[in-house]
Amino acid sequence: MNQYEGHRRTLEEQVITEIEYFFPRAIYPRLHGKNAIRGYHGYGGIVEVVKISTNQGSTGWASLCREYVEAKKEEKNLLGKKLLDVFDPETGILDDALVAFDIALHDLAGKILGIPVSHLINPNAVQYVRVYDGAIYMNDIISEDKYSGIEQILEDCRHDYVLGYRDMKVKIGRGHQWMEHDAGMRRDIEVVRAIHGALPDVRLMVDANDGYTLEDCFTFLKGIEGIPVYWFEEPFREKISDNKRLREFMKIHSPITLLADGESMTDIPLLFDLAENHLLDIWMPDVCEYGFTAWRKLLKELKEHGYLASPHAWGQMLKTHYCSHLAAAYPENIPIIEGVLGITEGVRCDGYKFDKGIMKIPLEPGFGMELYWAPTIEGGRL
Repeated sequence: MNQYEGHRRTLEEQVITEIEYFFPRAIYPRLHGKNAIRGYHGYGGIVEVVKISTNQGSTGWASLCREYVEAKKEEKNLLGKKLLDVFDPETGILDDALVAFDIALHDLAGKILGIPVSHLINPNAVQYVRVYDGAIYMNDIISEDKYSGIEQILEDCRHDYVLGYRDMKVKIGRGHQWMEHDAGMRRDIEVVRAIHGALPDVRLMVDANDGYTLEDCFTFLKGIEGIPVYWFEEPFREKISDNKRLREFMKIHSPITLLADGESMTDIPLLFDLAENHLLDIWMPDVCEYGFTAWRKLLKELKEHGYLASPHAWGQMLKTHYCSHLAAAYPENIPIIEGVLGITEGVRCDGYKFDKGIMKIPLEPGFGMELYWAPTIEGGRL
């Protein structure tokens, strides 16, 4: 009997009897400003959470992978169903229509089985994963048309360095809409050079959020030449011809830098085409939007090809923890994950320990987090 046959025996009497929704806040430690295409990200936002209970007194909870209104329409396909009719521990959800509940069902199964989700995916999962700081936004432009100074960004970086981050992703693309084009490009270059000069032991990545043109990429990479950038994320909308020209340029001007893409408007066949042509190094579909089960399936394919990934996690600290279990299960394929700063109110996650760029994942069942308080719709939050 393999491990999953044993897991199925343990889960077979579990029937889903209750679905509840909660709406805690994600709270960032500071204002997160603009990126190339979006204005202020603010101080956080509402997280839509679902809690699933069974006839055996077991519960699991997690962020919804779709909006609450969509989840409500699909909950009829869960209530009264045996857990094994909607979820297989070996693969995940059995119907894509249930993607809203994907992560919560993984948490529920892990808690019933008494194992972390990472061990549900891979019994030989590691316990330590590398995490980068995803919160270095354009805080030199703290209000419309006002220059607050690169020192503000350096202050943000120093703050996050004290928190333990040793990898930082820097938002670029100011000239896309927030500044005059050439002035914005000069600022992008100046910011990256200033951070490298102030914190030379920090490994940098850059993210243009599809706000650059191909020519912008050439100008930027020439401007930061000599600075070891780990990856260049979303330079522009993925396109084989443009990616090919960028790769040829990078071989000369930034040969160690990887290309990361696939977060927005994810097109899996295109990503495979790019990867097969050596034009994509880091796959980045979002852990919730793309789906946890879909990621499990995709990672098996990426492992076969030797491709690397880093699931997008921005918006919630919870998503960083979900990604950490995928990274622990596939350490050779996910070298680092995105860190979201701050807390989610009403959530205990003390088992996740972070120091000098490395996160220790708890060995508690499920995702190892407790939802001890959160407002409901009836509580008047929304």
